[in-house]
Amino acid sequence: MAKLVVEVLDASDLAPKDGKGSANPYVEVEFDEQLQRTQTKPSDLNPQWNEKLLFNVASPAQLPSTTIEVAVYNDKRGGGGGRHRHFLGRVRISGDSVPWSESLAFVQRYPLDKRGLFSHVRGDLALRIYAIQGFSDPFMANGAAFEGAESPLQEVNTNNVEGDQDLGDKQKKKKEKDKELRTFYSMGNATGGPANPPRMASGFAFQTHQMEEKAPPNVQTRADFARASAAPATMMHMQAPRQNPEFGLVETRPPVAARMRYRGGDKTASTYDLVEQMHYLYVSVVKAKDLPAMDVSGSLDPYVEVKLGNYKGATKYLVKNQNPVWKQIFAFSRERMQSNFLEITVKDKDVGKDDFVGRVFFDTHEVPLRVPPDSPLAPQWYKLETKKGEKGKGEIMLAVWMGTQADESFPEAWHSDAHNVSHVNLSNTRSKVYFSPKLYYLRVHVIGAQDLVPFDKGRAPDTYVKVQLGNQLRITRPSQMKTINPVWNDELMFVASEPFEDYVIVSVDDRLGPGKDETLGRLIMPVRNVPQRIDTVKLQESWFNLLPPSKAEEGEKKKEVKFSSKICLRFSLDSGYHVLDESTHFSSNLQPSSKHLRKPGIGILELGILSAKNLLPMKGKDGKATDAYCVAKYGNKWVRTRTLLDTLAPRWNEQYTWEVYDPCTVITVGVFDNCHINGKDQVKDQRIGKVRIRLSTLETDRIYTHYYPLLVLQPSGLRKHGELQLALRFTCTAWINMVTQYGKPLLPKMHYAQPIPVRHIDWLRHQAMQIVAARLSRAEPPLRREVVEYMLDVDYHMFSLRRSKANFYRIMSLLSGITAMCRWYNQICYWRNPVTTCLVHVLFSILVCYPELILPTIFLYLFVVGIWNYRFRPRHPPYMDARLSQAEFTNPDELDEEFDTFPTTKPADIVRMRYDRIRSVAGRVQTVIGDLATQGERALALLSWRDPRATAIVIIFMLISAVVLYVTPFQVIAILVGLYSLRHPRFRTKLPSVPVNFFKRLPAKSDMLL
Repeated sequence: MAKLVVEVLDASDLAPKDGKGSANPYVEVEFDEQLQRTQTKPSDLNPQWNEKLLFNVASPAQLPSTTIEVAVYNDKRGGGGGRHRHFLGRVRISGDSVPWSESLAFVQRYPLDKRGLFSHVRGDLALRIYAIQGFSDPFMANGAAFEGAESPLQEVNTNNVEGDQDLGDKQKKKKEKDKELRTFYSMGNATGGPANPPRMASGFAFQTHQMEEKAPPNVQTRADFARASAAPATMMHMQAPRQNPEFGLVETRPPVAARMRYRGGDKTASTYDLVEQMHYLYVSVVKAKDLPAMDVSGSLDPYVEVKLGNYKGATKYLVKNQNPVWKQIFAFSRERMQSNFLEITVKDKDVGKDDFVGRVFFDTHEVPLRVPPDSPLAPQWYKLETKKGEKGKGEIMLAVWMGTQADESFPEAWHSDAHNVSHVNLSNTRSKVYFSPKLYYLRVHVIGAQDLVPFDKGRAPDTYVKVQLGNQLRITRPSQMKTINPVWNDELMFVASEPFEDYVIVSVDDRLGPGKDETLGRLIMPVRNVPQRIDTVKLQESWFNLLPPSKAEEGEKKKEVKFSSKICLRFSLDSGYHVLDESTHFSSNLQPSSKHLRKPGIGILELGILSAKNLLPMKGKDGKATDAYCVAKYGNKWVRTRTLLDTLAPRWNEQYTWEVYDPCTVITVGVFDNCHINGKDQVKDQRIGKVRIRLSTLETDRIYTHYYPLLVLQPSGLRKHGELQLALRFTCTAWINMVTQYGKPLLPKMHYAQPIPVRHIDWLRHQAMQIVAARLSRAEPPLRREVVEYMLDVDYHMFSLRRSKANFYRIMSLLSGITAMCRWYNQICYWRNPVTTCLVHVLFSILVCYPELILPTIFLYLFVVGIWNYRFRPRHPPYMDARLSQAEFTNPDELDEEFDTFPTTKPADIVRMRYDRIRSVAGRVQTVIGDLATQGERALALLSWRDPRATAIVIIFMLISAVVLYVTPFQVIAILVGLYSLRHPRFRTKLPSVPVNFFKRLPAKSDMLL
């Protein structure tokens, strides 16, 4: 007998229904009046069932015309079923898509659909469905043995829903006719453990993974039907494409002052209230005087050594200086203190062993505590002592105090955790704040030229204009006028940055042949001389002298010439735009370049970078762990934490603040491995991961503390490099301004009054990124180019098949609500629920009789839906979603294509294979676009007389309709149309309606295509 196998694997991101932010989900599958269910998974929004449900297929020929109903419910009582349940979503699968072979079955993820307009549904369900011919059940074949002999096995058929009160009438009638036991089978191995997991292979679109199972063993246990008295049988665990729980968000409760509401009376907690307080012993070595001469030359090369336990730091040595000035600060973590005595020694740098000059001791218990915002501790002079404790020669000026990371000396201090880093590379480990350069759009409108002097006077010049600003080069279209007075009328755009030190170089070239050009004239314009504009008013164009290249290089030293060619240009430095250096989808700054047009601030964003855990050893090959540091970017402000050396669980506990001008912006936090602490300039800092958080998703004045997964997509696949703990707080200081921001344009008005051409946007964004990366890489310590490019997503616009899949699934999820409404309307029309259909008839009649209630009813419905969804609002900030990004189970070849360079460097056979794959995908898109065009052309053909008989029928029908609608009240027409569309199924037919048949017969232009 044929069997239908429904493997229920897992579900993800289900809606919480138990009032505690979770659910107790189980799955019910109905096929051909047979109903079965899985076990209940308590308190799990990402459950895994991995169970097989078997159904009888009475007629294999009728399978394509049947429908498999799969529904997910929340068990309110956690152990039964029945009426005590909530609806979590459903899936309807046509039997036409069921393969007749297990090897052809794929694991498919179906987005859960709504049951009605008021259903709150989210998430998806992983199923694997296939049919088997000639299925033989070894348990049913030996049924006599079960009936005639006593068995130590006890029947515990927990998955049979025969006793549920919510079974339909059809199911009850079926059970009366057929007493055969209906349950599902959970196939395991002979030992009672899980079966061998299948091997995974990649697919495309909805068919994500192909399952190839090995042959089952001879002995199989039926875990759900029989339970052994010695040990329970185990369900089969199957590999399924579900999101790893480790990729999720974890809420934390760190002992930060803001959460503890400043208990304990520690005033230092009010400065850094989003991070844990970390105490440090600070030693400020200022200078020394009257040091004794230690060399034969009568002087010394002094330096200071600060020692606390096993930690030792030293200042730079100064050559031949008896009154040196160092001004260096040392910081020792109190958690790692190994001694109660601080030793500060002055030594003389020598070729062999350094000479002892003098020293000073401090008891750490007697060190004063400095509480910000107190002024810095004043340094004092201390007499140097000899090794015997006697007073020596010379004095040293010191300041020693106990403070926290809120101290202003913290960023510049030498830290004990970087004691093995040289002074040259010490700056690469310190925390810093950076600011992006102020960017402008430079617009050059090339109008025309006069009196050009070509070298070959016997031919018409083929001229074009080349404009260069720094590394940016743009070329106009060739002039259509092949004369010495050409006209181009072309507009070019560039990105300029303050300070305006660059020059705009404009050259007119004559194209003599392929690859052979010669310059007819050149103009050099300083950017600082270009006028600025903040609105759409066009500036006056000007005529400029074009000088020969040889004279143009001389610059201002040349004498004024009597005659030269001229070019007409219009320069403008547009400060009314916002220069995009990151994608608008997750931009952190939307302010225009001109400070006079900027919006007022609406609040404060505070970020506490607490710690990280479970980092992977990025320097495992060198025998080290990870030298991690964080970079955060919001607006034009970048921050970099200090580098914590050789640890997989760094604790930064640094807090930063930004002013917020628009709530619809995103902050980006990245973690990197510092590869420059040993002076290696050729290597690049390695990516550990990054997090993006949109401010508009945060509640005001609420503190969010979570561990965010650090996910990095590599050619080998998705990897989790650890978890980053952040604390966030968005404080609104101007509620009225923030609310009005939602009604204002996202970008400055210049973007809408004079839009930038689409062909220029990506190129300008790339140039802006390059300018920002080049400027920040010249800072000290440098924020390196690979860090800036990773934070700004420099390759976001490149093609990726993985991203294309993700966007496709986003569209399908978006359309699921519309399909749910259509299905609900279809159920109403076919009287699936007579009570609901009758209520819809009543409501429709009321709205027709009182049309003024239509809009209030719609808005009231939307209000109720919004209030209802408030219970299910997100409680956590967004994070990098591996499932949404289609990154967890991506084909390695797709990742290899995504990380390929542009242009490609792969062999020809791989490029040909990828090209063919793109062609196949584009062919499907082409078909869909063609179908849409066909429907539109059919609509236009109604009155175009392309089909004279069809158009004659349409216009006659329109005339009759106009007369009928004129003499008949509108309410009557609406009632008749509504009742006809909602008529009972016995008055319906399976054939398409007359209007649909008529529309499909209209001509389109598809038959005119070659």
